Amino acid sequence: MALPKTPLPKLLSLLLLLLLLSSSSSSSSSSSASYSELFESWCEEHGKSYASEEEKLARFRAFEDNAAFVAAHNAAADGASSYALALNAFADLTPDEFRAARLGLAPGLASAAAPRRAGDRPVFRGFSGDVPESIDWREKGAVTEVKDQGSCGACWSFSATGAIEGINKIVTGSLVSLSEQELIDCDRSYNNGCGGGLMDYAFQWVIKNKGIDTEDDYPYLGTEKTCNKNKMNRRVVNIDSYTDVPSNNEKLLLQAVATQPVSVGICGSDRAFQLYSQGIFTGPCSTSLDHAVLIVGYGSQNGVDYWIVKNSWGTSWGMDGYIHMLRNGDSSQGVCGINMLPSYPTKTSPNPPPSPGPGPTKCSLLTYCPAGSTCCCSWRVLGLCLSWSCCELDNAVCCKDHQSCCPHDYPVCDTNRKQCFKANGNSTGIQAIKRKDALLKHGSWNNLLDLWDV
Repeated sequence: MALPKTPLPKLLSLLLLLLLLSSSSSSSSSSSASYSELFESWCEEHGKSYASEEEKLARFRAFEDNAAFVAAHNAAADGASSYALALNAFADLTPDEFRAARLGLAPGLASAAAPRRAGDRPVFRGFSGDVPESIDWREKGAVTEVKDQGSCGACWSFSATGAIEGINKIVTGSLVSLSEQELIDCDRSYNNGCGGGLMDYAFQWVIKNKGIDTEDDYPYLGTEKTCNKNKMNRRVVNIDSYTDVPSNNEKLLLQAVATQPVSVGICGSDRAFQLYSQGIFTGPCSTSLDHAVLIVGYGSQNGVDYWIVKNSWGTSWGMDGYIHMLRNGDSSQGVCGINMLPSYPTKTSPNPPPSPGPGPTKCSLLTYCPAGSTCCCSWRVLGLCLSWSCCELDNAVCCKDHQSCCPHDYPVCDTNRKQCFKANGNSTGIQAIKRKDALLKHGSWNNLLDLWDV
């Protein structure tokens, strides 16, 4: 199979430089120098810097090994492979480091889901009639921009929100980017935040919660936090149920994708997947599921059928964050197990009405702080606070100087330096926030009787 005729990314030109330098080298020292030059160019390309020379050397060793792997694949392919590799943003990670940081489909949960999948959940039975020869839900406005899970193993949440975003657009005509962070923080019955999860359980949680908040309101942080109960109640998009596509049935999976984007599990831990650049990915790869992605369409190129797959590793990976994966291959499980665990949410009901915004924060009978802020006592006598001030952050820590406050995740106040720290002795802090005076609830004593209704 020939490589698709698409423009080479910038880093592939660096790869070509590597091949030229390697072919002209006559000794291991000159070859190492060539890799070193390439590494410096790669660091500049991706804005990489390292805390120490030891760390930089370790990253270089990983990069050197990956560069040799990329060069070997692309040289051996020589027009015979349908995909190419490149030194992308993950080229300074060893395969083990990459697996630890960028996956997150929990195999144990997937195995535990098998009896349930054959039980009370709706199962997709397919439909009569033909499906389009190709479909791309991006062209229909049903796919949000590519996101980046970072080093949090929450791919399952990105796959789940992507599927919900898609069906919400199809049903309501509105494309809304939804909150992975809410699922990570709040969906804790079975899923485990950055420690891994399963899309079916995420769909269950959204159904039980009667909706999910937007990404704008509950933004992604790349780490686990305490569930924000106020934002959990801001239900912007809901779903009615979800459906499992029978495992290893590519015909039914094709019909499902023809109707909406579909969540799937794959094996994303092979090095070729880590360093994928462009073309139709054919493996080889394992079918041990460890990563979650979203199928957003399908098509064919030069007689080879493929799935259009949206990943959650940012736009510097693959084809602007996407990969084409082989469809109609030799295995019923599909390349990298893509046919093994498909599911999608269903929706017919309208979304909930907009949730009312949070009201002001009550400090005392007479005073309050604006919504989303924290009341701090500024003057206390015999255990009774006689004067209040406001910190502009929710759940803030009020410092003992009665003038400043700190975010809840930087709870240690250093009132001398006016800084906030995560823990005592931590040398990295942030600037403390100056409080503002609390507001009076009523501007006139004529309204004092109204206070009894507060």
